[in-house]
Amino acid sequence: MEIIDSVMESYGLSPFPKKTSETMAYVPFQQYNSKLYSPAQALEAGTAYPVLNKPFFGGKCSGGKDD
Repeated sequence: MEIIDSVMESYGLSPFPKKTSETMAYVPFQQYNSKLYSPAQALEAGTAYPVLNKPFFGGKCSGGKDD
C-alpha cells in the first residue's frame, strides 16, 4: 500500500468528495489575456490558444522501444 493510501485510510480521507459524478470535470475559467494562433495554426492545433495546445504523443512518455 502506498503511503498516501495508508494516511488517507488512517484519517478517513478520500481524494473525491462524498458525492461525485463520474462524468463531471473541473475546468478552470480561461483567462483571455493570452496570444492567439492565426486561423490556419488554430485549425491545425485544434485550439486558438497556444496555452491550451497540449499535443498527445501516445507512448512517447512511457519509455517504449520507439522513443
